[in-house]
Order: sequence, then C-alpha cells, then structure tokens
Amino acid sequence: MIWRGVAGFIVVLALAFGAFYAWQWRDEIAPVKPPVASSFDPAIVAKGARLAAVGDCAVCHTKAGGKPFAGGFPVQSPFGIIYGSNITPDPQTGIGSWSEEAFRRALREGVTRKGNHLYPAFPYDHFTRVTDDDISALYAYLMTREPVQQRNLPPDLPFPLNIRLSAAAWKLLFLSTGQYQPDRTQSAQWNRGAYLTAGLGHCGACHSPRNSLGAEDNTKAYAGGKGEGWTAPALNSASPAPVPWTADQLYAYLRHGFADEHGHVAGPMQPVVQELARASESDVRAIAVYIASLPGAQNAAQLQQRTKAALQFAQNRNPTVVRRISTTGVAAAPEAQQMHGSADGAAIFAGACASCHHSGGELPISRPIELGLSTPVNEQDPTDFIRIVLDGIHPAPQRHGPIMPGFAGALTDAQIIALAAYVRAQFSRAGPWTHVAETLKAAHKNPEPKSGMP
Repeated sequence: MIWRGVAGFIVVLALAFGAFYAWQWRDEIAPVKPPVASSFDPAIVAKGARLAAVGDCAVCHTKAGGKPFAGGFPVQSPFGIIYGSNITPDPQTGIGSWSEEAFRRALREGVTRKGNHLYPAFPYDHFTRVTDDDISALYAYLMTREPVQQRNLPPDLPFPLNIRLSAAAWKLLFLSTGQYQPDRTQSAQWNRGAYLTAGLGHCGACHSPRNSLGAEDNTKAYAGGKGEGWTAPALNSASPAPVPWTADQLYAYLRHGFADEHGHVAGPMQPVVQELARASESDVRAIAVYIASLPGAQNAAQLQQRTKAALQFAQNRNPTVVRRISTTGVAAAPEAQQMHGSADGAAIFAGACASCHHSGGELPISRPIELGLSTPVNEQDPTDFIRIVLDGIHPAPQRHGPIMPGFAGALTDAQIIALAAYVRAQFSRAGPWTHVAETLKAAHKNPEPKSGMP
C-alpha cells in the first residue's frame, strides 16, 4: 500500500510537471535582419523616445561608464542581482535580430525571441498594459540607436532561481496580462496618467509592497515599498508627506526635481526625473494628475488646513533650538537635551546641518527644505534619511541640480545615529525610529548602484 501510494504520488507529480512544462513552452520567433534606421518614420521614433523616457529604459539598461542601452546595470532584488540586458540593435548581443512581434512578446509576456522566460526584474507585469501603437514606437526608437556589441551577464541568483523555469512558475502564480482599460468616469488626462503610471512608468514596481516571492501586492497598490536599497514612500492616503501633494507640486517634482513644501528629488528617483525631463510635458502632467488623485478626494478646505498645520509645525520647530545651539552652544540649550533628542545629536546638527537647514539658511545653488516638511524625516523607516546623510544629493554628471554634501567620511556611525535621533525628535511629530543602527549597517553593506544612462 505504501509503495503504491508513493508511486501514485510520483506519477501525479510527473504529470503536473509535464503539464507545467507544456504550458510554459514558447516557440522561437525567427530572427530578422536588423531594420535600417531610415525605414522608420522620424515622428514615430521621436514618440518612442518620449515613451522610453517615461519607462526609464536607459536607467536599467545602461551600466555606469557604459554605452547607452548596452546593458550591464545591476538590478538588486531580495533574491540576488539581475543585470539589465543589451537592448541596442546589435544582432549578436542585442535585439537587432528581433522582429517587432518578438519585441512585443517580451513586453507583454516576458519572453525573449528564443523563447526563454525573463525574470520579473524586467517589469513586464506592467508593460503588458501598453498599447500596440506605443510598443511600435518604442521598437522604432530602440532600433535606431547605436548598435553596441556587449554580451549580457548571467544573473547572480541561487539555485533553483537561476533556472529560467522559475520565472515561468512566477508568471503562473502572479502575471495577469491585458492592456489598460480606461475608466469612463474620469477625464482623458486622468486616464492617460493612469495608463502611463500603471504601464510604462511602472511606478508600482517600487511604490507598492511585495510578497515573499517578489510579486506586488495589488490589494495595497502604491502603499509604499522598497527599491534599490531605498524606501519608496506611499503615494496613496498612507503617504508620509506632512503637506498633501498637489498635481502642480508633483509636476514640478517629476519634471524639475524640486517641489515647494516637499523638497528635492534623491536616490533612485533622480535618474527617473532626469529621464522625465525628456518626456512630453503633457504626459508628465497627466501622471501628476493621476498620482495626486490616489489619496482620494479632499476638498480645498481640508487641504488648506493640513498644509497650514504642517507649515506651522515646521516653522515653530526650525528656528528656535537650532539658532540657540548654533550661537551659544548645546550647554545653553537644556531643552534640546530634554525634549529634542540627545545633546550629541543636537551639536552635530548645529555643526553640520543648521547653516543650511535652519530657517533663513540658503545655498547659492540649492534651496533646502524645512526639515519638518521632509518626507524622509517623516517616514516610518529611517532608510532614506540615512542614505541621504551618507551620500548627499548631487546632480547627474555634467548637469545642474540640487547639492548636499554626503557625510559618510565626515561622521562616525555613532554620530549619524545620534543625528538621526535628534532630527526625528526635533522635526517630526511621529515617534522615534527603531533599528537605526541596523539600517545604517545595511546601507554600508549595500551601496546604491549607479546607472550610466546618457
């Protein structure tokens, strides 16, 4: 009886695996001769360039110091590193031999021309929503880029995740295909923003939580997540921003990297904003309109009341203790020790931060935000604050932008921990951060990878 039961289980297992293997099988699509660049309509190529900017294609497909779109950028995941592939029109190492049909299948189903399954680090779970016309424009744009011969790097994943069948199993569990369906109760601009945010923009890839197998939790869309060693704050009603985002502020932030009452772009959002500067203004405005709607409807009086309260708090907290510390020393400000975190943290802030961040402070090339309005200071997780203190904020090479020096080489870990405690207590109405030391250790261990995007 036991052996018959074991044999039956083996047979069932074999049949199940056979059915799965048959389901996941994809035929190879025949290679084509690389299209001639002049064969594409310049207007369609230009449209594809704007869409590629929305999709941040250059960010993940260009390694630091590398040729545009030639791959090699290390995409970090909880399971290991997956390297961005070469998507230049090189026929040997890129996608030069891919037909538009093969390109469309990759975006919609996550399958290469040869029939291999792609890992979901490539966000085909979002790209599946993109229209045929937009895919055609993207194809035209990429096929007119400079061909670069650069072989793709294998993923650095443990067994059995390094076997491509694992990606097929992930799709069986989590991939829902289908183009974006407009909401007829909303405006055309709102729908355009929703389409771009959910599709090419793949904002939920970072700004939504994921389950233990790396799939987005669609029941908590835009409720905050993790990406590239940073915390991606919630975009819905759980947003930690003290001042509610307006569509105009979101447009300024996404287009120019700074928004009044919210501050400068930092971390992985910097290359995103750099790319969005190349997108069409109407598309960026549509994205801003849609994201501003995620927290739900709020009337003008509610928004004004929340904004006024946040501004009043920030203004009350900023100038008093900081000025006293910076002019007379910590010993003359006992309330800083009793009410606003450790004296060491206050002294470090006075010496390293107050000259720019206290009320009235300013830099000639960058305007610092009131820290009481800062999202990183008000998040539940100290990750973003720690990252900014360590690395600072710097514009892309050969570009203008906000500047804040990093303090990784100037402050010890103990000083950064004390500074975090002081800033959190002084400038946020939320409770103290926990596990700051562990967060700092993780930031040292996993530095943010740098893209070589053009």
